[in-house]
Amino acid sequence: MARGLPSAASLARFCQKLNRLKPLEESSMETSLRRCLSTLDLTLLGVGGMVGSGLYVLTGTVAKNMAGPAVLLSFGIAAVASLLAALCYAEFGARVPRTGSAYLFTYVSMGELWAFLIGWNVLLEYLIGGAAVARAWSGYLDSIFGHSIRNFTQTHVSVWQVPLLGHYPDFLAAGILLLASAFVSCGARVSSWLNHTFSIISLLVILFIIILGFILAQPHNWSAREGGFAPFGFSGVMAGTASCFFAFVGFDVIAASSEEAQNPRRAVPVAIAIALSLAASAYILVSTVLTLMVPWYSLEPDSALADAFYRRGYSWAGFIVATGSICAMNTVLLSNLFSLPRIVYAMAVDGLFFQVFARVHPRTQVPVIGILVFGSLMALLALLLDLEALVQFLSIGTLLAYTFVAASIIVLRFQKASPPSSPGPASPVPLSKEHSSFSDHLQLVGTDQASVPEPGQLRPALRRYLGFLSAGSPGAAVSWAIGILVVSAITLACVLIFGNSALHLPQWGYILLLLLSSGVFLLSLLILGAHQQQHRQDMFQIPMVPLTPALSILLNICLMLKLSYLTWVRFCIWLLIGLAVYFGYGIRHSKQNQQEAPGPTATRYVVFPSGSLEETVQAVQPPSQAPALAPAPTE
Repeated sequence: MARGLPSAASLARFCQKLNRLKPLEESSMETSLRRCLSTLDLTLLGVGGMVGSGLYVLTGTVAKNMAGPAVLLSFGIAAVASLLAALCYAEFGARVPRTGSAYLFTYVSMGELWAFLIGWNVLLEYLIGGAAVARAWSGYLDSIFGHSIRNFTQTHVSVWQVPLLGHYPDFLAAGILLLASAFVSCGARVSSWLNHTFSIISLLVILFIIILGFILAQPHNWSAREGGFAPFGFSGVMAGTASCFFAFVGFDVIAASSEEAQNPRRAVPVAIAIALSLAASAYILVSTVLTLMVPWYSLEPDSALADAFYRRGYSWAGFIVATGSICAMNTVLLSNLFSLPRIVYAMAVDGLFFQVFARVHPRTQVPVIGILVFGSLMALLALLLDLEALVQFLSIGTLLAYTFVAASIIVLRFQKASPPSSPGPASPVPLSKEHSSFSDHLQLVGTDQASVPEPGQLRPALRRYLGFLSAGSPGAAVSWAIGILVVSAITLACVLIFGNSALHLPQWGYILLLLLSSGVFLLSLLILGAHQQQHRQDMFQIPMVPLTPALSILLNICLMLKLSYLTWVRFCIWLLIGLAVYFGYGIRHSKQNQQEAPGPTATRYVVFPSGSLEETVQAVQPPSQAPALAPAPTE
């Protein structure tokens, strides 16, 4: 037998191991997802996921090709936009502490089709994010050895000159992804211990970079002779902001792990706030010292920080930075491979994805098949694709997920909670209700309790003046207002981004469209503000709804429009593939579609076609996992 090929006996043993994998049931799910994470654990998980992904992958690329020294403004704007999205994730993570993150949040508020598309894009985000980080990891390790690994590969293997592909196959990046997949498949405890160790080392190295970087700073690198502070102008800053969004996706890992938190209602919001603050501070300070140490146009995208210290004659510091970057990027790889199979298995359990991914190993209680399959796909992308091509494609899926989660928050606030008499998860008799479709959006508010203000109804103090809003079907005004809000946000973003460039509008036309779209946007906010909302004192809720999530939607759309057209083309191709999977497999195996149709009832209240928030969580989660949510008063 040829050397290196597996024997028949080893293949048989591997097949026996696969056969011992069992479907993910309630008991196995409860065991595999109970790690009792503290606030510190969640914070370190988020910091590790954010700092490594942006600091060592994006800083050099964005500074050299998009924003110049103004990359620190790009990180600052991206941090503000991420904060708006993080508040939405914090409320959902505290309210529905279940695995699935943006996929589950969209499922319980907008239905399974939109949830599948968001989950499908999150898969792409994790795949490309892991591959990009592995490629940067390889570059930093190569810099420690004077780029001898790259030179050896180019000399003895191959050199490519193909668009989107790397100049040479990066076997080192593919190898580290396969190794990380092996560690993650050993169980959650091993992943947690490794993440804590690497995160602490990474934070210490970042502190070292900031201190020594300011000592070596040369202010003339921001002078007009070197191109100035913002050589690409405001457009470059915004283009850099769109790419820098990838740097803050770590808080999504916190939301995805909320089911394992000891006290998710408190731990998730606190961990997201602390992790996002630490990451934003690190990005801004490090990008500042990097562009002050060396001219922005001479940065090495694959290993900018380590290379900057080498060029200033501090080889020992470059070695420390390279070591810290490897530790930081290890945490990102572990976070991606830790979270990605959970999204996949959440979709598989709901019947929207192939059932083979809903299997966990009986001993380690992790979805081994999902880890191996998607870890191998990550390794293939890291082996072939170029780092800059990967970075350009990173943010669009994240921005779309943020937009849907923000819209889901607005929807949730005008959704009536289940009444106290509704049966619990263990009750054999479901609460039936009448559904009236409105483009898969909000439904009706019951009139049998018209005297009691319900979420989605007009506020009592405004009924005398705005009674015409209740002239149609109950809840229709809120439904229309949410739809108009999203459409006006898209229109306003297009005017702001393309009004003076691609559209070639005259000045009066630009101002007219700007005033009209802004007016409609504000009018929809006022209509929503005139209606009752849910108000809960026992958990975190976003302030100033619907204004805060509406601003998040607008900013996310603006940043999406700043991405290149090739990114949109690849994104549309990925969406078409996802729709083929959904209509070819998911819709026929969906657990939601297999449920018995509800019967009629005299009580009608604000829900989505997939049910209220509580009922939908009970439907998509095992009974032992369904959250016990109390009815919410209104404000």
